[in-house]
Amino acid sequence: MSPSVLVVEDNENLAYGLRNNLEIEGYEVRLAMDGASGLSAATSGEHDLVILDLMLPEMDGFRVLAELRRGGVKVPVLILTARGSEADKVRGLKLGADDYVTKPFSVLELLARVEALLRRGAPLPPAESPIRIGEIEVDPMRRTVLRSGREVALAPKEFDLLLALYRRDGAVATRVELMEEVWGYPSDVLSRTVDTHISELRRKLETDPASPRHILTVRTIGYRICPRSSFQES
Repeated sequence: MSPSVLVVEDNENLAYGLRNNLEIEGYEVRLAMDGASGLSAATSGEHDLVILDLMLPEMDGFRVLAELRRGGVKVPVLILTARGSEADKVRGLKLGADDYVTKPFSVLELLARVEALLRRGAPLPPAESPIRIGEIEVDPMRRTVLRSGREVALAPKEFDLLLALYRRDGAVATRVELMEEVWGYPSDVLSRTVDTHISELRRKLETDPASPRHILTVRTIGYRICPRSSFQES
């Protein structure tokens, strides 16, 4: 079955052009021309990816994204917009976007990012047990996270990033390595993508995000997570 992509874009020419290009690549595509209908379609559970404009009638893209994540919808979201300021990019990523492409854009680049977001990672061992990181418990099979027994909602890429760090068993991961492994390609366009997602992980999982105990920065290189032997607190 072909992956299904929802395009939420009020510019008809651009929306139909995106649909044509995506359909040529074999995707099933649905269009929504305003924020309200886009939110309704995105919460239906019928789509594998949402391409979301920010400047929409009825409800802007930031609000659509916030409502999706607040409602626990974990579908990957690629923001596509003319608003190219770093502040807008960081805001979108903090709200739970998985990627950000600024207009005007290369169709080939956009298709590569769509493919990367839809690409599944290496299959997990069927019997992989939940991971303990201090008071945090991660279930790779169910893709759930508990902190002190309470579920924490992570965006899809936040969860993938956490697993990518864990699987290194304490070794350092560079930003480029994480971009390639989690997002599927290196990116100079969004130089703060990894940093922003790390900040969100710390905010959600660390007792004191300003002084993290589990997700650590290795200055000028990247990030590491405490080795498995120290995950279980005494």
